[in-house]
Amino acid sequence: MVKTLTFGNIQVPSPGFGAMGLSFGLGSNLSYEEAEPVLLKAIELGCTFWDTAVAYQAGVNEKLLGDFIRKHNVRDKVFIASKCGFDVFSPTRAVTNSPAHIKQYIEDTTERLGFTPDLYYLHRIDPNTPLEESIPALDEIRKAGKTKYIGLSECSAATLRKANSIAKIDAVQAEYSAFETLHETDGLIETSKELGIAYVAYSPLGHGWLVDDFPFKTPDDFAPDDFRRTVPKFQGENFYKNKRIVEEIQKLAAKKGCTISQIALAWVAAQGMIAIPGTTKVHRLEQNWASREVDLTEEEQQEMRKIIDAAKPHGNRYAPAQQAMVGH
Repeated sequence: MVKTLTFGNIQVPSPGFGAMGLSFGLGSNLSYEEAEPVLLKAIELGCTFWDTAVAYQAGVNEKLLGDFIRKHNVRDKVFIASKCGFDVFSPTRAVTNSPAHIKQYIEDTTERLGFTPDLYYLHRIDPNTPLEESIPALDEIRKAGKTKYIGLSECSAATLRKANSIAKIDAVQAEYSAFETLHETDGLIETSKELGIAYVAYSPLGHGWLVDDFPFKTPDDFAPDDFRRTVPKFQGENFYKNKRIVEEIQKLAAKKGCTISQIALAWVAAQGMIAIPGTTKVHRLEQNWASREVDLTEEEQQEMRKIIDAAKPHGNRYAPAQQAMVGH
């Protein structure tokens, strides 16, 4: 039963909240009025480790959160992380970690939020900018008080180790769920633990697979602008093979007397990771938050591990163009 997790020298509530879906990626672009009830419920529950990025609708998501936090005067209650690293205001949206980009984007993020973020990540690693240039620039904004913590998102274990040798890295954000355990085998999780770097797990519900009422029966059911239409895991025969893996986890959840999302989030927390599930619905937020009451016994963890080890999800995590931007 995990209710808080260590981040640096503080404890943060688990699970957190991934805000991307309010504005971007899942066929949703909520207005402030539509998003407000979800965010109010998060504050009420104490689900206050929030994650956004400039790339989520070109700053719209940051402004949405900033407007809410200022309107309700809850800055002291929320730990907020954002990310730069995509040139989102150019037609190419290319990855860039240039010092000039980092320094400009932290100013723009602060303007949209109305305050400085607690944590600022490089969203992706730019292979054309040496870490010896990008990491000191990140460290500089931290030393200047423009963020308290710095992090990297979707980097390799080697990059994380090298970056941390240049300046202390506080967090790494990467995908992890019972449905996607790639980073258990590529050294990233092991390296983050060794170096004392908090691991923030995005997509802890497998991009929506690990929910009881997964509404999609075929790959054609996704909205036209839902990014899952481009993800190999959700396409063709992969869709049906992966659905069967989910059904195995569902059986374990039924035996436990909880929802599949709750057992999935309890699993991530049991690995010592801060999960940041996203949702656009109040009832889903409440359901996710209740995962902190789920206590996995040793036997249940072993059973879950057996399902996970046997389940080799079919299809890449990203479309080819996106895949090229992860893991540097």
